[in-house]
Amino acid sequence: IDELMRDPESILSKRVFYFDFDSAELPPSEQAALEIHARFLVANPRIHVVLEGHTDERGSREYNLALGERRAQTIERLLGLQGVAGEQMQVISFGEERPVALGHHEDAWRLNRRVELLYSGY
Repeated sequence: IDELMRDPESILSKRVFYFDFDSAELPPSEQAALEIHARFLVANPRIHVVLEGHTDERGSREYNLALGERRAQTIERLLGLQGVAGEQMQVISFGEERPVALGHHEDAWRLNRRVELLYSGY
């Protein structure tokens, strides 16, 4: 399993899902990869995933924490609709607190509007 997670050719290596500005709706372009994660989790019920919601720096701290949580909950809901057990998933929001890209421009903001999947139990 660890090999699958690290192999850049494996769809399971894609564990970051990006969102549009001020949106908690997963873009259609991101959905196919999420379906693969759902199948993987359903087939491996002992594996757990933390869904970390993140935002860009725009908006208040409180607003961004709530938006990050809504984004992570969107992923949780979509995984659940595909059969992933609720006890396999945990939602956390970091809002704007953990940017992966620094800068005050769209290129940085786009990379920070995300949900990261962190697996454990394998």
